[in-house]
Amino acid sequence: MTETDCALCAGSSMDDALMVVETWADELWRLTTATVGEVAGFSYLIPRRHISSLDLLDGREAATLGSTLASCAAAVRGATGADEVYVFSFGGVGHAHFQLAPHRPPTSPLIDDPIKGNKHEVTLPDGQQVWASDRYPLAPRDLMDAAVAAIRSTLAPEPSEPEGDEDLT
Repeated sequence: MTETDCALCAGSSMDDALMVVETWADELWRLTTATVGEVAGFSYLIPRRHISSLDLLDGREAATLGSTLASCAAAVRGATGADEVYVFSFGGVGHAHFQLAPHRPPTSPLIDDPIKGNKHEVTLPDGQQVWASDRYPLAPRDLMDAAVAAIRSTLAPEPSEPEGDEDLT
């Protein structure tokens, strides 16, 4: 998908079709809020620049993401009286964005149980018991450990060079 055929890049001209209205914007970000749906206040934080995934945020976008997301979530929470605001990002539409979902238990249609479908108790090798989905079983531990190691390795700081010609003995 390119910027020319992206509904999220079209700005307010697509708001009616997407059943949203712009509730805030600056030069980098745009917040829209659904006008139809199960959850009042459900909003979308969208980078104005067309990017397909969050790892493509540029310096200014990346630098402002945390504060922008926090202030938008706080506004959604305050405006809706939600106990909390779930923030998530899924692919599939070709333009990276965050969904801000106000959650008001116990009547919210947003479930607070991350396990989908029927569930059962699983005893892990160390004896700990956890709940798992019948539809989405637990991933193998070696796969989980490999992901942890790869992420740690990717984000590990580079070893620093000692400064000067100091004798470290």
